[in-house]
Amino acid sequence: MRFQTIISFPKMLRKSLPWVTFLTCLTLMVNLSAAAPAIIPRPPEIAATSYILMDAVTGEIIVEENADEALPPASLTKIMTAYIAVEEIMNGNLSLSDQVHISEKAWRMEGSKMFVGVNSQVSVEDLLRGIIIQSGNDASVAIAEHIAGSEDAFADMMNQYSEVLGMSSSFFMNSSGLDTEVYYNTMSARDLSILAQATISRHADYYPIYAEREFTYNDIRQTNRNSLLFRDRNVDGMKTGWTDAAGYCLVASAERDGMRLISVVMGTASEESRAIETQKLMTYGFRYFETHKLYDANQVLTNVPVWSGKGSAVDLGIKNEVFVTIPRGQAQSMEATVDVDEIIYAPLADGQIMGVVNVTLDEDTVFQGNIVAMQEIERGGILKRFIDWLTLLISSVFG
Repeated sequence: MRFQTIISFPKMLRKSLPWVTFLTCLTLMVNLSAAAPAIIPRPPEIAATSYILMDAVTGEIIVEENADEALPPASLTKIMTAYIAVEEIMNGNLSLSDQVHISEKAWRMEGSKMFVGVNSQVSVEDLLRGIIIQSGNDASVAIAEHIAGSEDAFADMMNQYSEVLGMSSSFFMNSSGLDTEVYYNTMSARDLSILAQATISRHADYYPIYAEREFTYNDIRQTNRNSLLFRDRNVDGMKTGWTDAAGYCLVASAERDGMRLISVVMGTASEESRAIETQKLMTYGFRYFETHKLYDANQVLTNVPVWSGKGSAVDLGIKNEVFVTIPRGQAQSMEATVDVDEIIYAPLADGQIMGVVNVTLDEDTVFQGNIVAMQEIERGGILKRFIDWLTLLISSVFG
């Protein structure tokens, strides 16, 4: 038999109230403190072939349109190129100070360039900035050849990383995103948001490069092509792209009031358009939604009796901190229901799954996760087990 109890918000009322008193107070609190219903307008019209808006902390998708369509990403490809380079650094296979030989192939690359010299030696750190800030096709090929031996082999690495990250609509044939008459890379807006989220969360020490507004190499100063860095103080990355096949594309990330958003727009009509459409998405997300910390790590949600154990009760809680994306100002309206066995017997292991917590907002589930025993409860002695058995027997007889 299962037993359900409701756990309310705010959290500070949970710890000290006795079980029955807690449930009584809960009913009153829910009735008195419920926030006004959230009124959220429909998302803005976005002039792009494909787009998506993600909460970077929770991974929740706030807005999307054609987000799984595989499209040519142009220089957005370089986010993956830079991602692999940083992974190689973190794995100890590469360092920022390593010198990279510039091949003739890298030197001859067309389109946007870092302007490296043929047969010269360039540091990995400079090449990373050349890739991220200057969108250098030459820098992309140089780092690809240095890491994998050839650009074709590096493209194979890109596809393997894509699979590991769960980017199901992406396929890479080069490191730069430059289209040819024969082939071009493909990525979806959803895949790009996944890659951006991984870059921000895994590469926190390197992500600030995406916010740098300019980079000078070989006495050639180039500004970051992400114009939002110059017009929106909340934006701190990430990458632009353009080819005839791809149109004007932009992956951007911004942080405001403890919320970080990632937006992707693909196939817009101009440089200005990709910036405007991105700002529409960001404004909508920040204005009407928030990232709410639901639980702290190792937070106790409730305490329940334990039978036949050395201890008479066990704390149940959440091991990892939990964040959710909710309409702004609606945190007080959430309700949590804990579902556990009505009778719990020892022994219990620390971290043992005991049940499920469901958190709802206006009958919509915003979080569902396992709750676990927060301490070990050893099996009691013969006398303790007998007394508990007798207690349960009498309780069942008398209802």
